[in-house]
Amino acid sequence: MKAKKTALSVVKVLICLLLLLAALFPIYWLVAMAIRPTSEMTGHISIIPASLTLEHFVKLFTEKGFDTAVLNSLQTTVVSTVLSLVIGLCAAYIIARSRFTLRIKKPLTYWVLLVRVLPPVAFTIPLYTMFSKLGILNTKIPPTLACILINIPLIIWFMISFFQDLPVDIEESAQIDGATEWQLFRKIVLPLVLPGIAAVAMLSFMYAWNEYTYSIIFVQSPSNYTVPLALAVLNTEDNLTNFGLVAAGGVVSVIPITLFVIFAQNYLISGLSSGAVKE
Repeated sequence: MKAKKTALSVVKVLICLLLLLAALFPIYWLVAMAIRPTSEMTGHISIIPASLTLEHFVKLFTEKGFDTAVLNSLQTTVVSTVLSLVIGLCAAYIIARSRFTLRIKKPLTYWVLLVRVLPPVAFTIPLYTMFSKLGILNTKIPPTLACILINIPLIIWFMISFFQDLPVDIEESAQIDGATEWQLFRKIVLPLVLPGIAAVAMLSFMYAWNEYTYSIIFVQSPSNYTVPLALAVLNTEDNLTNFGLVAAGGVVSVIPITLFVIFAQNYLISGLSSGAVKE
């Protein structure tokens, strides 16, 4: 019986290793293509590069202006994520705690979710018309506003349940001690929902960083290209056979998301750990 359990455990470990290998192999292959010389990409391509080079990364930043695209994406992503969190958290807390005179709380939450459920292309024409009349087309502002439009409903819908699960007694105790509404929200409520904030921050950041639909419609100037647009340009006929250059762009595009997820994950884990302590 013991031998059977041991064999079953070994099989489970092997299956997990195979699944992990299948999941990580595309990432390995992307990195391997990025650091492999162009001369090794003709004919039979070995799994392990025979030699290593950084020529693709150097060309990416010196000739293709990828550094400008990275800077544009960082600006768009950070601004949209911060504004989405500020607006979304405040709106979610108001909806979760306020008692509306009319019974509009449930319809309001579903209406907010509808904005997120609809495909992004459904907002293209209205947004294009508004941005055109405002004279801000072909700038960084339209993609930023579009990301805010998409991320706010997600944050509101996700965070309402977190705020509703908080005991009202904690807030009432803080109010008795003289805390203002803003102090109550900032110093009492937000630290208690830190895992939820970390989760929606990760989702919002990833969406804004990878946003392509609105960027390709609202931005035409190469100086305002974001990373997804710059990667799309790398996949033109001129660079179609330069797999190393495209792979290098893919590696660079993954780094900021990975770093942000690791940073936000620490807050996610710490929030869950602190919330797990029961008296």
